[in-house]
Amino acid sequence: MSSRKTVSLVLGSGSSRGWAHIGVIEALEEENIPIDYIVGCSIGAYVGALYASGSLEKLKEFVISMDGKKIFSYSDLIFPRLGLLDGRKRLKELFSMHTDAKDFSDLKIPVMMLATDLEEGDKVVLKSGDIIDALRATMSMPGLFPPARVNDRWLVDGGLVDPVPVSVARAMGSDVVIAVDLNSGLVPRKKRAVQKDNNLVTDYGIENGHADNSLNYIEKAALSLKNKKDELLGSKSSKFNILETVVTSISIMQERITRINLAVDPPDILIQPRIGKLKMLDFDKVEYAIEEGYIGLMEKIEDIKMLLEPV
Repeated sequence: MSSRKTVSLVLGSGSSRGWAHIGVIEALEEENIPIDYIVGCSIGAYVGALYASGSLEKLKEFVISMDGKKIFSYSDLIFPRLGLLDGRKRLKELFSMHTDAKDFSDLKIPVMMLATDLEEGDKVVLKSGDIIDALRATMSMPGLFPPARVNDRWLVDGGLVDPVPVSVARAMGSDVVIAVDLNSGLVPRKKRAVQKDNNLVTDYGIENGHADNSLNYIEKAALSLKNKKDELLGSKSSKFNILETVVTSISIMQERITRINLAVDPPDILIQPRIGKLKMLDFDKVEYAIEEGYIGLMEKIEDIKMLLEPV
């Protein structure tokens, strides 16, 4: 009798777009698709590590409950030589409030995190030791956060070299690689319907009967976040403040790099949630991002099941 095929899940970078990873994982669990390895970059590493520790539901509850302003309470605004924001003080708190896992060995699923060696420009795969140190490295977006010193190397966000690190998953020898690309730049969905838990989901992933409340929440939270960023970093009369300029530039770069890398080394299944114009700092659009991740996976579920059929 043939043993089942192994599956690697690759969760790409994308800052606030990363909440779509939650929806992807929920869909996989709902369809009983096993995940044997997780490869994460930046926010993908964060979500992947919490899922591997058994804490995805806690994370989901937290990010849905927080408003746009609250995310800034986990980053200290500074103007040093190394970065605009100093997330080191709060990252441990932000991770530890959901899980007791401290070392990679505490995780229930093997996780690999991708970082970039700032001096050599090489990919660095982190898969053992302190989880917080690894997260600090893979989430250190250049210009925003200071580089992290790990194993005598200065490391920054792995998205600089490989925002969707399929090659790392291939090296694990998995039979099936499912990758989630958050930088595809696809336009938002206009109208579509997908069945979920006996509820029809329409109009940007908002369930019937709750559309008005959800949209009001999103609009208020978006305005709150915009006002907070304006207050901290720039005038309301300017289209882009310092923070938005840095993040938008990195987003453009990562989209181009992702296209090239995926063309050279494509996964078996590529999920590209249609999060459209969602910016990397739109932390208030949590439910929208999660729903789009769920739908993106469900659109490929038959292909996934076909690939997992025993030979």
